[in-house]
Amino acid sequence: MEFISEIVNQLFHWIQSLGYFGIMIGLMVEVIPSEIVLAYGGYLVYTEQISFWGAVLFGTIGGVIAQIFVYWIGRYGGRPVLERYGKYIFIHKKQIDASEAWFNKYGTGVIFTARFIPIVRHAISIPAGMSRMHLGKFTLLTTLAVIPWTFLFVYLGRYLGAKWETIDEVAGPYITPILLIALALLIVYFLMKWVKSKKRGINS
Repeated sequence: MEFISEIVNQLFHWIQSLGYFGIMIGLMVEVIPSEIVLAYGGYLVYTEQISFWGAVLFGTIGGVIAQIFVYWIGRYGGRPVLERYGKYIFIHKKQIDASEAWFNKYGTGVIFTARFIPIVRHAISIPAGMSRMHLGKFTLLTTLAVIPWTFLFVYLGRYLGAKWETIDEVAGPYITPILLIALALLIVYFLMKWVKSKKRGINS
């Protein structure tokens, strides 16, 4: 455990030394969960080593690039590759199954809302790539979802300051309403698709 702790500490020192690019690269490779990297970015804002909006910008870029990478794996590698090697990017069969079921049920619009749902949020890019969803649309919806997520954790990291490591305890009350809003948007999206399909059936 001490060895792992030392590696994590070295990674944080590395992120600190690179500043904005450290946050971006840390999110792209995601060896450390994105929430932790962003909260640490907020801590760097607190210590005035970087600016708040710079951290949000580079955090957003890193988060989006990470998902585009997973999208490309899904598109060109497919499910067999992901089931075999997904564990190396912290994506497991359970997440692949859940995200694929969500994507098949709700369509491309789920790319935005699923970013806030546990289990599927990291893996939803996989079925998007496998279905060859248009990259431009995928990137737009992913960016719109990543921005508020990035803003929240950078803000909380700055708010906590030296106590940024307690982010898991503090984030809960903020995550719950975001989750509920995402679910509400998903229901609205599903209802709109259902009404649209009904109208098509009447007109045909």
